[in-house]
Amino acid sequence: MAAWPDSTQLARSQDVENVDDWEWRLGRVMAAAIARVKSDVGDWVEGVDEPDDALAEAALRMADLMSQKVSPEAASSDAQYRNLLFGHRRRFGVS
Repeated sequence: MAAWPDSTQLARSQDVENVDDWEWRLGRVMAAAIARVKSDVGDWVEGVDEPDDALAEAALRMADLMSQKVSPEAASSDAQYRNLLFGHRRRFGVS
């Protein structure tokens, strides 16, 4: 199993030079992205479920998209994000 990415990894992916000045913002964006991944997977159980490499990378991708102020609909439809979630979803919409 992998660990969820942290604000330092997000700072590296976005080439943030002065991480200390932006730590508060990066941390909130990363927390929101992780929450979004858990929601998109569905039926996530804290303390039982753990991320694998694909879900950790999906959280980092979502954080990058959120930082770029991409709309929630567009972020969830991002091809790279959807590919990283492939095979992890537990809840599906019913038409």
